[in-house]
Amino acid sequence: MITHSSLPLGSFLGLGGTELLIVLAVLILLFGAKKLPELAKGMGQSIKEFKKSSKENETPEHPEADLKAELAATKAELAAAKATKRDDTAKTHGSN
Repeated sequence: MITHSSLPLGSFLGLGGTELLIVLAVLILLFGAKKLPELAKGMGQSIKEFKKSSKENETPEHPEADLKAELAATKAELAAAKATKRDDTAKTHGSN
């Protein structure tokens, strides 16, 4: 995975300064200078929506149900530990 710290200074998506200038010049030729801010804004909003939806997919839809299941599992573990302790205590006191 590429992180911001692993990219060389001044690079964006693995592109250097010269490549970025060429891409910018092509965009200006294709869409015109007046249209570029509008396109950039739309692209930014699209990226924002994409990140938002991907974060929503990472979190469980029903966190309460997950917590209840985890609580039930913990209670079962505690009950098993108590039963084991009782058995050990009974064996210890029963053998004396």
